[in-house]
Amino acid sequence: MRIAPLLLVAAAFAASNAFAQSGEDLIKKYGCIACHAIDKKVVGPAYQDVAAKYRGNGQALALLSKKVKEGGSGVWGQVPMPPNPTVTDADMKTIVTFILGLKK
Repeated sequence: MRIAPLLLVAAAFAASNAFAQSGEDLIKKYGCIACHAIDKKVVGPAYQDVAAKYRGNGQALALLSKKVKEGGSGVWGQVPMPPNPTVTDADMKTIVTFILGLKK
């Protein structure tokens, strides 16, 4: 039968998606919560404030991904954000998309 191979492919795809982590899971995994919270300033800005600042900016995903990867300072104050070079591109996209989707 040809259905069995299709079922195996479908099962493998479903299993891989079941293990995908949410943006909120990833900000915990990478330690972002040491300096940020969703709804209040900690060391860095609240993620809701970041989302509000970049809402409507078509380049926000690329800009914030670069900022997280390379680090920086001056946008939210003088305390620098350290670079995060170990965050994979896929995880970065998930994290930044999650942040940009937050509302107050």
